Amino acid sequence: MNSRTLAVLAAAAVTLCGAGCAPGSSAPPAASPAQPSAVRTDAAALGEVTLTVWDQEVRGGQAAQMKQLNAAFQAKYPNIKLNRVSRSFDDLNTTLRLALSGNEPPDVVEANNGRSAMGAFVKAGQLRPLDAYAQAYGWKDRYPESVLRYSRYSADGKLFGEGNLYGLPQVGEVVGIFYNAAKLTELGLQPPKTWEEFQAGLAKAKAAGEVPMQLGNLDKWPAVHVFGTVQSRDVPADQIRTLAFGRKGASWNTPENTKAAQQLVDWADKGYFNKGFNGQGYDPAWQAFRDGEGVYLIAGTWLLADLQKTLGKDLGFILPPGATPDAAPLATGGTGLPFAITAKSPNPDAAAAYIDFVTSADAMKVLTDTGNLPVAETAEQSVTEGPQQDVFTAFGTVTAKNGLVPYLDYATPTFADTLGAALQDLLAKKATPQEFLATLEKDYKTFAESNE
Repeated sequence: MNSRTLAVLAAAAVTLCGAGCAPGSSAPPAASPAQPSAVRTDAAALGEVTLTVWDQEVRGGQAAQMKQLNAAFQAKYPNIKLNRVSRSFDDLNTTLRLALSGNEPPDVVEANNGRSAMGAFVKAGQLRPLDAYAQAYGWKDRYPESVLRYSRYSADGKLFGEGNLYGLPQVGEVVGIFYNAAKLTELGLQPPKTWEEFQAGLAKAKAAGEVPMQLGNLDKWPAVHVFGTVQSRDVPADQIRTLAFGRKGASWNTPENTKAAQQLVDWADKGYFNKGFNGQGYDPAWQAFRDGEGVYLIAGTWLLADLQKTLGKDLGFILPPGATPDAAPLATGGTGLPFAITAKSPNPDAAAAYIDFVTSADAMKVLTDTGNLPVAETAEQSVTEGPQQDVFTAFGTVTAKNGLVPYLDYATPTFADTLGAALQDLLAKKATPQEFLATLEKDYKTFAESNE
């Protein structure tokens, strides 16, 4: 998630819907804004422009790259003044719907890829299709289709993963396992090469009085990443993709999903998470890991810069291991929040020039230098040995072998809330694994069967 991301990352904690866009509404979707008849790519010739940009790049490395790129953009195009509004992931998600429905929305916004955000905005006609700009700037050559599909929707917002292009991301994301190398050494452990070794490491850490794994689930979405990691050890990738993209043809009520849910409960019962994890926020949890409390942290690569700043070479990162050391890699991930142009923006050409600038080859180097993971030109970057190289190698490996599966909260317009709340109940033992999956199945099936 997170940054939802990945993330989250990478996943939204709050379902976004405002007046006139309630989930399940029978109102017809607003017409998608027309493509400009002719795009202008000479930003210096656009005259005096003020461009309002909303982003969620607020943490260390994320904030650093955005500050540096914005300064370089304004130096290159002094005729375009940037009015940047930076909000946390959750704050951005809760305010964006209202802003987009107003008469003077921002020009450029970072919008969560999922149906509850980007999908709803497309359905309401609040985002501009970017295909003409993609053609003019060569974005389809810069980005593989496997990346662009995370920002594609049909014009009515029903189909996710195909159709028009509505955004362009800067960063790649993969959810994996961060570990404290010094603590592993103290425990006589190595980075796990199999899932069985990982669970043995959790048990040994617990027996030694360590916090085996940090988790802060007050915001609900962090447990989505942990569950997705566990789920992908047993559920086939094609089933996860069908579920996560909200398509017909899969089910949550399977033995493999039941096993994943039960494993999460078992981890909680065995004390593998920090005490009070369901009532602790996401930021305090990763900050505690950063400060030396905890052996492992399942999280997205967007935390790299902040964790490395304190832990240095004691920080390590691996993809979630499989049943055997040579098992094909499989992990939750995709892209960071894509930059999109609002339908009401009076400055779409300037907005597109800005998006092109912050996703260019030069921008990818800035992202690398500030500890982020660029979604394009990744192999061309030079990184030093250590945690950053771990992350770049992991992302390159999983993408080369088509091992990324989407964030689970993409599934339906309401699934972020449904899954987040259901996981809190599961981990608090207010719901059994079967009841947990029945809740997910109801939301998924209701949407998938009606989304014709």
